[in-house]
Amino acid sequence: MCGIVGYVGNKQALPILIKGLKRLEYRGYDSSGISIASNKTLTVYKEAGKVSDLETLINGKNILANIGIGHTRWATHGIPNKVNAHPHLSGDGNLAIIHNGIIENYAALKKALEIKGHIFKSETDTEVLVHLIEDIKKNENLTLFEAVRVALDEVIGAYAIVVLEKGNENEVVAARKGSPLVIGIGREEYYIASDATPIIEYTNEVVYLEDGQIARINKKEDLEIKNIKNEIITPYIHELKMSLDNIEKGGFPHFMLKEIFEQPTSILDTMRGRIDPITKEVKLGGILEYEQKIINANRIIIVACGTSWHAGLIGEYIIEDLARIPVEVEYASEFRYRNPIIKSTDIVLAISQSGETADTLAALELAKNKGATVLGICNVVGSSIPRLTDAGIYTHAGPEIGVASTKAFTTQVVVLILMALRIAKQKGDLTSSEYHQIITEMELIPKKVEKVLKANTEVEKIAKEFQDVSNFLYLGRGYNFPVALEGALKLKEISYIHAEGYPAAEMKHGPIALIDANMPIVVIATKKGNYDKIVSNIQEVKARGGRLIAIVTEGDTTVKNLADYCIEIPSCFEELSPILTNLPLQLLSYHIALLRGCNVDQPRNLAKSVTVE
Repeated sequence: MCGIVGYVGNKQALPILIKGLKRLEYRGYDSSGISIASNKTLTVYKEAGKVSDLETLINGKNILANIGIGHTRWATHGIPNKVNAHPHLSGDGNLAIIHNGIIENYAALKKALEIKGHIFKSETDTEVLVHLIEDIKKNENLTLFEAVRVALDEVIGAYAIVVLEKGNENEVVAARKGSPLVIGIGREEYYIASDATPIIEYTNEVVYLEDGQIARINKKEDLEIKNIKNEIITPYIHELKMSLDNIEKGGFPHFMLKEIFEQPTSILDTMRGRIDPITKEVKLGGILEYEQKIINANRIIIVACGTSWHAGLIGEYIIEDLARIPVEVEYASEFRYRNPIIKSTDIVLAISQSGETADTLAALELAKNKGATVLGICNVVGSSIPRLTDAGIYTHAGPEIGVASTKAFTTQVVVLILMALRIAKQKGDLTSSEYHQIITEMELIPKKVEKVLKANTEVEKIAKEFQDVSNFLYLGRGYNFPVALEGALKLKEISYIHAEGYPAAEMKHGPIALIDANMPIVVIATKKGNYDKIVSNIQEVKARGGRLIAIVTEGDTTVKNLADYCIEIPSCFEELSPILTNLPLQLLSYHIALLRGCNVDQPRNLAKSVTVE
């Protein structure tokens, strides 16, 4: 959550800051603000609402500066208003700070500072931090860099911060712990951001700050990095592989729709280089070193949140089915609070689009401390989870800007399928014939995804029939039960309609009481798997007057005769069906939300990367 951007160099800072904030707005959009240093003055502009509201505020103002910081907020401490918006100033007005994260001991720090005479204007933990830096800087007569380092030694919590000082128009100080921060390196200029999206336009050379590191970023000097213990760190420069086209809408009205339609390509990119075109062998170089440990594992524990958790549930089905290794899927947010039993023979697998999910990182750290082998499935290169885990696999979905995850989910499922196939083959739990049949089908999946997406116009028509309902029920069985959960989540996230996902057979153990003519039911009823059972569940719904939207296999007639609306998908193996069945549900959520006037890319109260607990 929260987007951070900064610039130090010889260009005009304001356009870079505003453009950067727009690209980071998916991380939070409760409020935004900028601070610039020029002519020995420090000026702050901030506004509640979106970055466009900030633009309106500063429109017509002559803001000339070569250094500045900006922030778009997802509110944690303090309501989303102008006062609580970042940047925050120190008591003397000489320092401005932007912050992503949570300072857990801010209340104690605030009380101690108030005793010293500090007066606070906002409800935020961030303002406490900038006052603490000010206090240390004055009382101990330190440079800004040293004051930040000493202050952070007193802080408990997670943070990514950038601090700007009045009169010092060549440098800023940045630091991170638990929240991402990237520094882009140009010629006599630096760019700072929460992720690479605001940076790629200007440079492809970046440094990812590690936890506990502090950077002095001066346009006239080389980048200086130390840790909290004051030890010098040599920065490692990474080359960005991202292109500018990846983070633009490319003619689509919304990022979400663009990302839905990118799925044939993202799936292909995720499989590319991992299925040998001649031998058809699956090769996963990222986990090769730990392959034997996985084969010998007593169990695999998958930890994840939200959509990634649903991908993990599909992973449980397919790993147990093909590789015959017990799998448990845990909410990362609950995992470490129940004193879990973790052994050195366990594999703990984290799934996260961003690689920065705070709860998932905390679960991994617990597992690692208990001696488990920790692996990751992640989309964002250079993020925290890949750096914390022993090994892992990137999904190669490309940047996902829409807050509601779409292509990241399908590529996570693809990676889990490839992983299950590889382990099953190595264990000998699949015959050569079975293995090659699934691989052949996998290679056809991108084309089948393209075919499903051609139903977009049909789905839009269905959406018009249900845009005004208050509740939805999603039903699935086996591999497609997690898809029902994911479909319901998507609808909740972006249309604000209450929706529940349920195992179809469990419907009669409670939810059937809700069914009437006003309750639409989405049923995943593909031919493979528990088809006859699903048909029975559909008949139970129809007997109570429920309106049915069914996802069916091409050529189906039985369910077509029962359902009010049908969306067809091509036939495929049951193990691969979640990739296809999920697509119409993504489109349905998108169109319903659009018809209801919702912001599909930036749904209320949500942010793309949940970097706080």
